[in-house]
Amino acid sequence: MGAEIIFVDRKLKDEYESIGNSSEFAWLHKALTRAFRDIMDNPSCGIPLKKYRVPKNLKSVDIDNLWKYDLPGGWRLLYSLAKDEIRIMSLILEWCDHHTYEKKYSGKK
Repeated sequence: MGAEIIFVDRKLKDEYESIGNSSEFAWLHKALTRAFRDIMDNPSCGIPLKKYRVPKNLKSVDIDNLWKYDLPGGWRLLYSLAKDEIRIMSLILEWCDHHTYEKKYSGKK
């Protein structure tokens, strides 16, 4: 069963659309587009992260699962899965470089 891609907010969707027009980040736009397609086809294609790695600010908005999809150049796409009665939704939370990912999602204090 496939999934619907939903961005966590309009700002993130606008950022995705704007990097499509950037020569510097064209590779990232292409990688994200491929990732979204993969997630739509198979929502669990990413790597599930352990519960303790979900930051408190995400838990406070009822996000209790976190998935990582590896992008080129050490970048990561982070998303969460939610089920509706009929569909699976993949909520795109952010994409970040390896350093930012380790800082925010390592689970270390």
